[in-house]
Amino acid sequence: MKPKPAVKVAVIGCGAWGKNHLRVFDSLRALGAACDPDKARLKEVQKAYPGARCTPDFQAVLRDPKLHGVVIATPSQEHYRMTLEALEAGKDVLVEKPLALRYKEGEALVRLAAKRECLLMVGHILLFHPAVEKMKALLAEGAVGSIEYLYSNRLNFGRVRTEESALWSFAPHDLAAFLYLLGKLPREVTTTGGAYLQPRVADVTVTNLEFAEGVRAHLYVSWLHPFKEQRMVLVGDKGMLVFDDLAKDRLVLFQRRLDRTDGGWVAHKPEGKPVPLSSEEPLLREDRHFLDCIARRKRPRSDGESALAVLKILEASQRSLEARGRPVALAEVYGEPRGYFVHETARVDEPAEIGEGTKVWHYSHVLAGARIGKNCVLGQNVNVGGKAVIGDFVKLQNNVSVYDGVILEDYVFCGPSLVFTNVLNPRSAFPRKNEYQTTRVRTGATLGANATVLCGVTIGKHAFVGAGAVVTRDIPDYALVLGNPAKFHSWMCACGVRLPEGKAPRCPSCARKYRLKGQKISEM
Repeated sequence: MKPKPAVKVAVIGCGAWGKNHLRVFDSLRALGAACDPDKARLKEVQKAYPGARCTPDFQAVLRDPKLHGVVIATPSQEHYRMTLEALEAGKDVLVEKPLALRYKEGEALVRLAAKRECLLMVGHILLFHPAVEKMKALLAEGAVGSIEYLYSNRLNFGRVRTEESALWSFAPHDLAAFLYLLGKLPREVTTTGGAYLQPRVADVTVTNLEFAEGVRAHLYVSWLHPFKEQRMVLVGDKGMLVFDDLAKDRLVLFQRRLDRTDGGWVAHKPEGKPVPLSSEEPLLREDRHFLDCIARRKRPRSDGESALAVLKILEASQRSLEARGRPVALAEVYGEPRGYFVHETARVDEPAEIGEGTKVWHYSHVLAGARIGKNCVLGQNVNVGGKAVIGDFVKLQNNVSVYDGVILEDYVFCGPSLVFTNVLNPRSAFPRKNEYQTTRVRTGATLGANATVLCGVTIGKHAFVGAGAVVTRDIPDYALVLGNPAKFHSWMCACGVRLPEGKAPRCPSCARKYRLKGQKISEM
């Protein structure tokens, strides 16, 4: 049997980071070619690596059948285009982070790689750092218990980029590590920062991430810091891990000890125990992994799917940054299969129950604990309390607040600026949250614009409250009420048309028949 040919790759982009790939792949005897539009730089590469083919022609590299893979280490704005062309040519690709500058572009690359049966790996180098690998192992062993929170600082002075912010340049490293350690995406991100050197290019950002089960993380990045710092801290309920890439002991394990006394908690200063680590270079481990994946056709650790998860967080963080720190839920941005729609300016606090087909529009807010049924429409600036209950097919027009204690059954319509109350005699100085009263609006009722509904009343099914009316007492089924206070005016059909007088009125629109008995009416 003939031996398999050695894997050969081309490094595309021989600048600040590409030159490191050149060095490593040459040491692994896998450097087949180097490509860069800067001819002077190529001459230096040719001198340093005479066995490699050097060319400024990217297409020529892609046409070379002797090259099994390409390593794209170009400026980030070139990543999508060049990765796309490489995959179209059938090459396996290792592209530096970020995979792309837009989630949809990254998603397209992942689909293309699967279609072409090519490997797509992204240079999230921390996933190959001995310290991060050891942190993952210690977590699996239960050395620190359950994760409570983690944070990372990635700070330096320069080099300042013009094509990407500090968020997109620095944060992908640590975000990839967060996801690797936690094994899940955050539900919500909040990012603030400042652009001091160039308009709209953030030099400093702080990102807070909220995960399920109360786990939180934050990430501080800057290229305007007076000294270099690369530190990650993981806190569990039994211990803590500190990864400082610039320290002598790069990974230290602390045992957490807290004693509870009658006076509260007493914290005992932990003593750190250095964790032995391999001294092997992370880039060497990463590049060797790429070659191994090519040779064995196995899925890379930092594959396209994991890179997409990082892109989700980056894009959501960018939206939050541009909105001056407004929290952004990942589900609202990327349309995870949740069955309902939330506009990017709206907010849903978890946990909240929202039915399939419901739409939550601009600047609305659904508080944690709210229950909203299927196929509802919440217009602009709608507020739903955490103890409110809304049925199916309910429509809330702009500027409606459904407070705690309000129950809206199916097919209720609330006109613009409708007001519900939940306390009869509110005072700012005398909170009465324990005196909230239940207000129920039964199936099919319509409440007109600018109406006010005092708490504790029940509005009957298919009742109709006129615009501006003030409801102070229960409203019968099918009744039309008007005025302040609201008073009975006539009877209404379920279809919303006023019924004629008589003991057996028939709707002139839909022909429904009714029977009037005393002060009550029912459909025949």
